[in-house]
Amino acid sequence: METPSPNSSLSKLEQADHRSFAYPLDGLYNYYSFPVPDFQRIDKEDLPEPYQSLLAHENDMTPTLESFHKEKIWIRPEARYLDDCFYFREVILYLENSLKPVEFGAIVIHLENCPEEAQQSILEARKPLGTLMSEYNIPHISKPIGYFKVESDELISRRLEIPQSMTIYGRRNELLTPGGACLAEIVEILPNNDVSPANL
Repeated sequence: METPSPNSSLSKLEQADHRSFAYPLDGLYNYYSFPVPDFQRIDKEDLPEPYQSLLAHENDMTPTLESFHKEKIWIRPEARYLDDCFYFREVILYLENSLKPVEFGAIVIHLENCPEEAQQSILEARKPLGTLMSEYNIPHISKPIGYFKVESDELISRRLEIPQSMTIYGRRNELLTPGGACLAEIVEILPNNDVSPANL
């Protein structure tokens, strides 16, 4: 089955509920007219390994995954929407050599709080935000909001190349400037029950 065609109005991406634990991923589901799956909040202590090591930290996700998989990671943007300084994108992170996806999610980047010299590279979406943070030496703080488990639905399964109805894990995270301004709001989901490098 093909991934459903998005609605003509990308403004639906902005109609996500900012109070929702699934924000900004719920905006993506609005975009595709899919029901939002049940994101069950859990304590970080309840994350099984290696999810706990990969999610329950205050580091950038890109270098964390690169260290785990021992391979460079690139970005494949899908849906994107820019309105003034509101920049939304659906993101798949994948391994450079095997091309296997290692993360799926959605991100809202607040361009007004990003250094001007980095904004064009961010908009080009050729490299993960974590990589650009390092390349442009952007001071920031990673602040996980919480963790969840979810059953993979059609969209998640296609993006992560896993079967449907598998229990997988993720987190909601924010990137802040040292002064507390928001750089990005992110929902990050990792693949299924065996996330060892040999199986990705």
